[in-house]
Amino acid sequence: MTRSAADRGLDGATVAITGAGRGIGKATARAFLDRGAKVAIGDLDLAVAKAAATELGAGRGDEVAAAGFGLDVADPVAFEAFLDEVEGQLGPVDILVNNAGIMPIGPFLGQDAAQARRTVDVNLHGVLNGVRAVLPRMLRHGGGHIVNIASTAGKVATPGGVLYAATKHAVVGLSDGIRLEFGPKGIRVTTVLPSFTNTELISGTKGLRGVPTVEPEDVARAVVNAIDRRRTTVYVPRFLRASMWLHGLLPARVNDAILKLYRADTVFLDIDAEQRKAYDHRILEPGQ
Repeated sequence: MTRSAADRGLDGATVAITGAGRGIGKATARAFLDRGAKVAIGDLDLAVAKAAATELGAGRGDEVAAAGFGLDVADPVAFEAFLDEVEGQLGPVDILVNNAGIMPIGPFLGQDAAQARRTVDVNLHGVLNGVRAVLPRMLRHGGGHIVNIASTAGKVATPGGVLYAATKHAVVGLSDGIRLEFGPKGIRVTTVLPSFTNTELISGTKGLRGVPTVEPEDVARAVVNAIDRRRTTVYVPRFLRASMWLHGLLPARVNDAILKLYRADTVFLDIDAEQRKAYDHRILEPGQ
């Protein structure tokens, strides 16, 4: 069995990233490119994916460093086709970053079954489809590393964020299970849990009191560092690890009071709907 490029180092490794045309995914693509990796940028919007690949790959030599691909992560057939294209252009996938995700927010009873289904299809089935598609390929090549971008919402749910939290809790459990089942076979799994990140997902919100909003580049650095150091769970910012640990120990009434202190009880309810209008339209009515 040969070691994967993820074991040898990032230089020359092939990294596939979903939802990489914008935000965290795009920043993560840049971070891997800066380390000498070849990066496949998958995005539902093919034009955005290709534009990001052209921008990020510019000036990096004659060899193709970044390539853009259309990808609907909710479609398992499309995910297989994406990986086939990536392997054909860049080589076997050493690292898969399941980053694509959407975040509809607001009162639960104001979100219909179609919104719930769309959120589960992208945030949960998108990750399941990626893991199911890439595992046989990684196993054939001696191993690999899967990075699943979850959220601190995968540990602590809040009012107005029910759909998002439900899917991210599932991603955390999925990641742990895959890590335990396939770790002995050379597959590493890392779960990344960012707090509020300065992307479209938080448009129209006021943020959390006392918790800094992180930048996509902060999450990207955490992803690359997790590969280097073989981390299984990473919080961004790092100090939230202690907060999440404490949350698991405290009684519900104390945790509820803490949520109010941070303004987490209203952050996804007290929103500017007009500021979120374009984002909500794009994530819930793709292609319209």
